[in-house]
Amino acid sequence: MVRGDRKMKRLLFIFNPHAGKAQIKNKLLQIVDIMVKNGYEVVIYPTQAREDAFRMVKERAEEFDLIVCSGGDGTLDEAVSGMVLSGAKVPLGYIPAGSTNDFANSLNIPKDMAQAAEIAVSGQKFSCDVGLFNEEPFVYVAAFGIFTAVSYKTRQEWKNILGHAAYILEGVKSLTEITSYHMHVECEEAVIEDEFIYGMITNSNSVGGFKNMTGKNVLLDDGKFEVTLIRKPKNIVELNAILASLTNLIDDTELIYSFKSDCITFSTGEEVSWTLDGEYGGTIREVTIRNMQRALEIMVKPEE
Repeated sequence: MVRGDRKMKRLLFIFNPHAGKAQIKNKLLQIVDIMVKNGYEVVIYPTQAREDAFRMVKERAEEFDLIVCSGGDGTLDEAVSGMVLSGAKVPLGYIPAGSTNDFANSLNIPKDMAQAAEIAVSGQKFSCDVGLFNEEPFVYVAAFGIFTAVSYKTRQEWKNILGHAAYILEGVKSLTEITSYHMHVECEEAVIEDEFIYGMITNSNSVGGFKNMTGKNVLLDDGKFEVTLIRKPKNIVELNAILASLTNLIDDTELIYSFKSDCITFSTGEEVSWTLDGEYGGTIREVTIRNMQRALEIMVKPEE
């Protein structure tokens, strides 16, 4: 499409109409207007089912100059996975609309949808790292153990009504039945064999809406994950020490391994369920998680 002598840029706008409190229905016209005013011909696609965003981006990314997705972390994960597996080098804009939006928080993308839309179409490109879980891409967290089932087991209605409280409530219920996994963990930085109740490999400043859980000096483009592994506590005192450390009431405990790595392998004699960006990631015995440094261009607020 040409306006005068200028060819209009093409934008694919994918949104989850049910994310968060379905607030996008009240902002849709404003968002599209912002996109058009920034010189884009907009193709709009509301997702109809799980993996819709993944399929659309993977199959059609190269047709567009910019892709913008709106929804929760799951929608973002699908869009990023589709982009990585398509091989296309198309910038991605993100308008957060979920109940937690960990990665948007890490990128300082505002919760206000109109402001986020403006950044998505007129911000600056930031090349951030992407993870590979065996061969499956993920954006900011791969995790196993206690709390990992929270986001994909908590009903959408609860997420919408209670927000962060839903995650906390479901997690507290899980504490009564702590399952542990004997794992062999290997990377360039360490070789560990221990009994773990939780592990997370992250590229984010927050997980589950809780900031500073992932470590200090977190950079989203350094080619390194922040790795946190929690040993099985022997008693309530050790459990309290773990919880205190995670909420930054104390600085350190021998019950938690914490380090950075660009590639790490987990192996165990039993099947372990994992979550990727808050969604169910499968049940497996062995996984290698690799960092793809600066593999994704995402739109962020311009530097002042």
